[in-house]
Amino acid sequence: MQDLLSKTKTKTATKNIRTNNKIHVILMVLLPLLLFFLSICFGRYWVSPETVLKILFTHVLPITPDWSALQESVVLSIRLPRIILVMLVGAGLAVAGAAFQGLFGNPLVSPDILGVSAGAGFGAALAIMASGQLALIQLMAFSFGIVAVVITYSIGHLKTGTPLFMLVLSGVITGAFFQALISLLKYLADPNDKLPTIVYWLMGSMAGATYTDLIIGMPLILGGIFILYLLRWRINILSLDEEEARSLGIDVQCLRWLVIIAATVITATAVSLCGIVGWVGLVVPHIGRMLVGPDHRKLLPACISIGAFLLLFIDNIARSATSAEIPLSILTAVIGAPFFAYLLRKTGGKW
Repeated sequence: MQDLLSKTKTKTATKNIRTNNKIHVILMVLLPLLLFFLSICFGRYWVSPETVLKILFTHVLPITPDWSALQESVVLSIRLPRIILVMLVGAGLAVAGAAFQGLFGNPLVSPDILGVSAGAGFGAALAIMASGQLALIQLMAFSFGIVAVVITYSIGHLKTGTPLFMLVLSGVITGAFFQALISLLKYLADPNDKLPTIVYWLMGSMAGATYTDLIIGMPLILGGIFILYLLRWRINILSLDEEEARSLGIDVQCLRWLVIIAATVITATAVSLCGIVGWVGLVVPHIGRMLVGPDHRKLLPACISIGAFLLLFIDNIARSATSAEIPLSILTAVIGAPFFAYLLRKTGGKW
């Protein structure tokens, strides 16, 4: 009798877990899509949902235009590329953060742990000082983000390999070095022209998003996400002892560098397109673990959805709360820091 009751309870618990998982999947698909549509309507210039649908499908369905040229410009030229880029960057940073946290086994790791953001920020600041052309800023930011990781690897590499703790320490050193160079450029910059541009860019903004940015950044960010998605079950193995992982037939060093390269490309691309956006890659993986658990097979898809939703929600506030757009890093810190404090209080620092 007791065995029968135990089996019944087990079946009920399993059924409840499956039901909850289905609800989570549905919400993670529908909520970003709903916010995507509402974001196109929402802003200081309101466009009705009916008009937005007509504008979006005007090239697919035989619809007679009954909207103004201004409305079409706002929807297609201003909001649509910006919203797609925001969701892309949010998803990319969240996945990169989750992958790095799994790789290093540390819940405090974020995508800029290897100095990528600081290196990319220095490259952008240098380009702003030199010419201020957007294409050069993006190219220099991406290039110096990669250079920062190469420097980190060079510092942390030993004859016996590259231990993870050496990579972390090297990343701290590299990040501090490039932050010092950024401060030097700020000191030398023209306070009436170049300095405000550097400061505003470093705080992160999607104000200048265009389809050109999407063409440049989408393949790199989606490529990095796809690689990490393919490696999602292997990232679980990285939390094991290195000898255990090798006994399962895993090339640990190769796997680590695949994760690092993919996450670095995502982060460097994101910073090159919109500046430094903090907290997303740190907080979103924790939200994902609260919803779906620590298994990266479920966590990475959850991070894609939550990261895209969260950063789009924050960007809507940034562009609509005041007459002057608020930099993204300010809002991500204002929202992310209290939430992270809540997580620490709730979990007691355990992961």
